[in-house]
Amino acid sequence: MSVKWLLRWTLGLKRTNVAPCLFQQRALSGAEAVNALRPFYFAVHPDFFGQHPREREVNENSLKRLNGYLENLQKPGLHSVKPVKLTFYVRDTKDGSDVQTELTPGFRSVSITLHTSDVLSTVMNVLKSCSLSVEHMKGLKGSTAVSQSPPGGEVPFYRPIKWDKSYYTFTGFRDPEQELEQARRVEPTLSLWLRKIEPEATKKHIASLPRREELKRLTKELCHKFDLVDIRWQRSWGVAHRCSQLQSLSRLSQQNPEALNTLQGHTVVFADLSGMNASGHVLLGTTDVHHQWTKLFRQLPSYRSLQQQTDLLKDRISFLLGGAQVGHVETLGLVQPIAEHYSTLSTFHKSLMSQHLRLHPRSLQGLTTSLENDRSNPSLHEMGHFIIPTKCDPHKLQVFLQSHAAEARQRNQRKILLQEEEEALLKQCVHSLSLKSLRKDPSVSSSQMITCCKRLLEQRSPLMQGLHICVSHFYSVLQDGDLCVPWHWKS
Repeated sequence: MSVKWLLRWTLGLKRTNVAPCLFQQRALSGAEAVNALRPFYFAVHPDFFGQHPREREVNENSLKRLNGYLENLQKPGLHSVKPVKLTFYVRDTKDGSDVQTELTPGFRSVSITLHTSDVLSTVMNVLKSCSLSVEHMKGLKGSTAVSQSPPGGEVPFYRPIKWDKSYYTFTGFRDPEQELEQARRVEPTLSLWLRKIEPEATKKHIASLPRREELKRLTKELCHKFDLVDIRWQRSWGVAHRCSQLQSLSRLSQQNPEALNTLQGHTVVFADLSGMNASGHVLLGTTDVHHQWTKLFRQLPSYRSLQQQTDLLKDRISFLLGGAQVGHVETLGLVQPIAEHYSTLSTFHKSLMSQHLRLHPRSLQGLTTSLENDRSNPSLHEMGHFIIPTKCDPHKLQVFLQSHAAEARQRNQRKILLQEEEEALLKQCVHSLSLKSLRKDPSVSSSQMITCCKRLLEQRSPLMQGLHICVSHFYSVLQDGDLCVPWHWKS
């Protein structure tokens, strides 16, 4: 199988443009779009999925991608965008009561394909796909595309908007600010919550011990047998779910051991879809059957060839960027396929070659960059790496990199110090509090984790002994007895 065929097969997209026709197509401003999507935000906001970590994670990722898509539509001169497929878990918000004492537990999964080229059609598509009312859009006032952004700068899509309370009375929707404020008022202190759930968490933890031992055994056995670097999971699945995935791979290894020999030296990741990601890890789709995994194993030589070409392309780009390394940032729950990563690098490399940058070969050595398709201007991340649009004016990029190189080095150094402090505090907490494990949700920053660990060491609650703790943004007891604790817990 050739690398070119693999690229065409992976990147093949159906480009169908279907525009909703309920209303006359016109320009819609960012503020109007936010207003129109308020019922949708209320139905999918991650804060309302505290007891469902997996669904919360999916919604967080999809909201970020929707935001990027809408931002792209508002950029001047942009006539087409790449179709994006999103998944949301939508809460049942049909209850018209003014005050909600308990969050609605019911939700459903909705898949949305974004393919329209204007904001209004996209907003309509999102609302209709989630079976939400579009009646409130009839009163929206149009604005011209020119007035969406002031001269000399971009306006971020999300802006804080305070709706009048009469809107919720008129539409029957519940006020999200009121509901969130109510949730904050009733949030317990950490010690009170631990006393309340400790018996339940201990019971679940004890029940999960045999499955945890089986998970360790299978992981060690498969890594040793096929010389795997590691076995990981894309999502926060429970121990039973992870065991069943490893058992399935183990059965395949017994039925067809030769098929798994191509995995040697790889990291295996159980994910939503099968393939290879931008890091070169082998992805095994959790919904795929054995013959689909076997087919992937046969394709691994082609994937490895593509990975080699990707690495060569990164070296060429790094040379043009003054020695800055080209990497990629894996966002929450999202996996970038290797073919898509190669395509992004290739597009950027051609752009750089068209107008050669005048950067000293080692002027940016030690710094890192990542490429993004849904940006128009380069930026510097708070953790010290450059975020560069795939299609970016080379001369504009050169000025930005040179003027921000010193700040990037300072931020990168701060990141290293934060990570070292965080790692030291993690070990201290596990030892001093007698925890089984302590980890954090990917959405929790190092500075937030440091603050949380310091406070945990000050409180030293004996109720946490022997438990698995995950620092997150909400309280929750997971199915295996692991505890999710908000990083900013009340004392």
